[in-house]
Amino acid sequence: MSVAPPIPPALLERAQRIAGPVHRVRDASHGRGDSRVWQLTCDTGIVFAKLSPSPEAFGRATRALREVAPGLDPGTAPLLLAADPHQQALLLSLVPGRVAKSLGLTPAEQRMLHRQAGSWLGRFHGGPGELSAQDHADAAAEVARAAAGGEKHLGRARGLLGPQEQRTVRWHAAALGRLGPLPAAFIHGDFQERKWLLDFAPAARVFGAVDLDRARPHAAVADLVHLAGGSWVNRPDLHEAFCEGYGRALTAGEEWALRCLCALDAASVIAWGVPNGDGEIVERGRATLARLEVQAA
Repeated sequence: MSVAPPIPPALLERAQRIAGPVHRVRDASHGRGDSRVWQLTCDTGIVFAKLSPSPEAFGRATRALREVAPGLDPGTAPLLLAADPHQQALLLSLVPGRVAKSLGLTPAEQRMLHRQAGSWLGRFHGGPGELSAQDHADAAAEVARAAAGGEKHLGRARGLLGPQEQRTVRWHAAALGRLGPLPAAFIHGDFQERKWLLDFAPAARVFGAVDLDRARPHAAVADLVHLAGGSWVNRPDLHEAFCEGYGRALTAGEEWALRCLCALDAASVIAWGVPNGDGEIVERGRATLARLEVQAA
C-alpha cells in the first residue's frame, strides 16, 4: 500500500501566509498518475494546494483559472488564490459538492446532471469570438496532432490490440485528418463525471467542475470524448440532455470528429490501462473500438 507524500513545507508555508493558519492537512490526490493535491483546513475555511505534474499542466491550469474561471457562476469552478511557477504550485478555492460519479442518482436526476454539465461547459467554452487568432491556430493544430497520433497510440499499445482494432484506429485517424475546420473553444480537457461536483444547496443542486490541467484551445467537441465513450453509451437521453444545456446540437462534422477522437482515445487508454492494471478503462476502450468497428470495414 502506497503512502501519500506529505505536503512540501514551502507549499504549506505559502498557503498559511495567504489563507491563514492551517489546522488540518488531508491528502486529496485522486490516486492515478502523479496527482498531488492536499485539502487544507484554515482559519478562513477550506482551500486546496496542488502541485502540477508538469510545466505544461501548470501553464494550462493557470491560464484557465485566470481567464475563464472568474467569469463562471461563483462556486462552480475553483478560483486561483496563488500560483508559484517555481514549485509549479497552485492554491485554489473550494468548489462545494460531492463527486457526481459517486452519487446514486435516478435516471431523471442523471438527465438533470448532464443538462447542468452542458450548461456549465457552454459557459466555459464561451463564443468563438473570445479566442484569439493564435488560439484558433492552436485548436486546429490540436486536431491535426490528434489525427497524426494514431500510429503513436498503436505503438504504445503494441501487442495489446488485435488486427481489427488496429484497423479501426487507423481508419478513424485518417478520417479525422480529412475533416474540415471544426468549431473551436478553450476546452476543459478532462470533462467527465469524476471531475464534476454536485452541491445539494437548499435552493437547488449546484453543478461545479474541477481539475483544469488539460484546459487549452482545441475543437470544442474534444471535451465530449469521455462522455461519448462512457456515460452516454446506451443512454442517448443523457446526450440529448447535455446538448439542451449546452445550447446547441453537434454539427455533422463534430459528430464525425467525436467518433474519430473516441477511437484514438480508446487506443490510448488501452495502452495505459493494461500495464497500470486499470481494467475499467481497458474494458471501456475495447468496447468503444467494438462499437466503431463497422466504420473500419
